[in-house]
Amino acid sequence: MTDNSQNPEETGNDEQAEGLELFALPTPAQTMPRVFGSPRRYVQAPGVIAQTGAYLRKLGFESCAVLLSARSQRAEGAQLLKSLADAGVPATILTFGGECSFEEIEAHADVLRAQETPPATVIALGGGKVVDAGKCIAHRLAVPSVVVPSLASNDAPCSAASVIYTPEGVSEAFEVFAESPALVLVDTAVIAAAPARYLVAGMGDAMATWYEARACSMNPNAFTTFGASPTLAGAAIAELCARTIYSDGEAALAALEAGVIDAALERIIEANTLLSGLGFECGGLAASHGFAQAYTVIPHVHQQYLHGEMVAMGVLAQLALEGWNDEAHRATEFFVAIGLPVHLGQLSLAQDDDASISAVVAAALEFPFMGNMPMEVTAQKLHAAILAADSLGRQVIEARGHAAYAEIHGND
Repeated sequence: MTDNSQNPEETGNDEQAEGLELFALPTPAQTMPRVFGSPRRYVQAPGVIAQTGAYLRKLGFESCAVLLSARSQRAEGAQLLKSLADAGVPATILTFGGECSFEEIEAHADVLRAQETPPATVIALGGGKVVDAGKCIAHRLAVPSVVVPSLASNDAPCSAASVIYTPEGVSEAFEVFAESPALVLVDTAVIAAAPARYLVAGMGDAMATWYEARACSMNPNAFTTFGASPTLAGAAIAELCARTIYSDGEAALAALEAGVIDAALERIIEANTLLSGLGFECGGLAASHGFAQAYTVIPHVHQQYLHGEMVAMGVLAQLALEGWNDEAHRATEFFVAIGLPVHLGQLSLAQDDDASISAVVAAALEFPFMGNMPMEVTAQKLHAAILAADSLGRQVIEARGHAAYAEIHGND
């Protein structure tokens, strides 16, 4: 990165930046500042969900709305709601309908706007789409958000951004907020109670953080979701995130299988949630997430696979695009070991399905941060990268088998 980085609206990234409400303002010299953002407080330990009300009081919130699913209201949500009652924090319950769409967001925001006194904060309890929707609702009410993730399947909890989907589940928009969540409360006992597939998917999402930050560091015109130059801190956190996953990922899965919350599992939950969230926001996004968001245009892929699983395929395609062959082998072998998809067949796509692959390529080219890659990106290059990653994945599977993937997905 250089000190003469330009504002995205003044660079070749202007088309990607168009439509994004960026936080950073251009300097008087029309360059991009460096911006680091993070939640006000991050708390992680077993059992902390039962302290939600007490933490809200510490931060001065005297009322709230809680967005959560009907299932969650009968499970971990009951603990959270009891903690609010015990702390004397009145709560309006909003039942999440299943998709982080503009329709869902506006419907809940309208309910809260109609109240005589709006809530002091909006709590989002659940997976990535609940979290993203909760942040959008809080933004519309101009109140802080509080995030209580029930899964470690993605890095949404700590970010000041949300991905919006159509009601059918296709990625539609990307919203960036001026404020990060006021509080992120991660109950590792709740996380550990979820199926292992979610933790594995979170590792796929988090692994992209370093590879994308590295790509951004080689492009002087790269910009983050803040509309700013990537920071050294963001890149360092992103590198630590990947290093932690490579070193502790398999041990964390073993602990999960044994029903033990040990240091390795705690480190992976922190990497998936905190390190990845800070790393992508302050280090930058690139092709890995471009491919991942593009896979959502294929209905059966979006319906059957998790965000982090699509990101894992995006990581392998980005490494192929860069021609970083040794690292592509390393990542593919690790993904096979923990059960992430490594070839198109593991996303229920065929190698010769040119129509679907072309649709993914076209959508990837529209990703706002694809221009952060430090080389020219064309449809032909993206198509070739997808097929190269697929070929490598099949080679590694042939050599090592796919036992972990089969166990995670419950098939042969």
